[in-house]
Amino acid sequence: MKIKDIGEFELINLISNKPKNKEVLVGIGDDAAVIKTKKLQLLTTDCLIEGDHFNSKWFSPEQIGSKAIEINVSDIAAMGGIPKFLLISLALPNNLEVDFVKKIYDGMWKSSKKYDIEIIGGNMTHSNQIMISVTLTGEINKKNLTLRNNAKPGDYLVVSGNLGYGRAGLRLFQENISGFDKVKKKYLEPKAQLKKALKLAPFVNSMIDISDGLGSEVKHICKESKCGAVLYKEKIPIDIDVKKAAKILNEDEYDYALYGGEDFELLFSVSKNNIKNIDGYIFGKITKKRDIKLKSFKEKKNLDKMGYDHFSNTV
Repeated sequence: MKIKDIGEFELINLISNKPKNKEVLVGIGDDAAVIKTKKLQLLTTDCLIEGDHFNSKWFSPEQIGSKAIEINVSDIAAMGGIPKFLLISLALPNNLEVDFVKKIYDGMWKSSKKYDIEIIGGNMTHSNQIMISVTLTGEINKKNLTLRNNAKPGDYLVVSGNLGYGRAGLRLFQENISGFDKVKKKYLEPKAQLKKALKLAPFVNSMIDISDGLGSEVKHICKESKCGAVLYKEKIPIDIDVKKAAKILNEDEYDYALYGGEDFELLFSVSKNNIKNIDGYIFGKITKKRDIKLKSFKEKKNLDKMGYDHFSNTV
């Protein structure tokens, strides 16, 4: 059965649930949702476009739905906040199978349930390809708010986990290379680091999620904090499987980590006094001089490249 066989409103009925959170006064079904809140509110939005952010040949519909939620939760996590409510807008081809859409929502509901998030509204329209736009709200106590603009000279630069899975997984699919199931799964099923973020928030000076590559995110922090950084290349954490994939592809695993994107780990700066309170991989320091140096055992150079750019074909 295709979408055109049942229409917009019946499709909405199929994917709707009644809200359980008492803060939701009106959910799906009216012109706008109504919520009652007490704390500082966080708002973020992101979109996934078929052929750019996912390929239906590689991703299951459940994985598409899950990714749409996880990448938005990652933004709220990077602020030190707790995700709360979702608005989801879909643009869909009218000859798409209804079951495919239901499975996208299965993935969304699964990830939402994991973080205790409510889907409270959205919109649907038709298009020539699948497009998913997600708006997520969150809440936070002011004392735990972590921004990009508070890094201090002398802070350690730390990342919460191994990098390079996103780019490595994409390249393995593009080149049709078999095996590497762990790397491919990390690419297909990215996870927000919410638990880590909530533990880190009271101790870090600045924080950002790694969606466009480590190099790009370091530059964002340095620009907003009006400082510089030195990065130690060999200290950047990269899993052995990513290194093996890069070798087979005849590519540089550090390029995957620095410029590839879609790892959704956390990058943060933390003072010497608070370093004992955090878990992660130290790979650099914040400096007064407003440039970014990439050092290795073999060379030292300025970090000129950026990460993934949505309006460019290069990184």
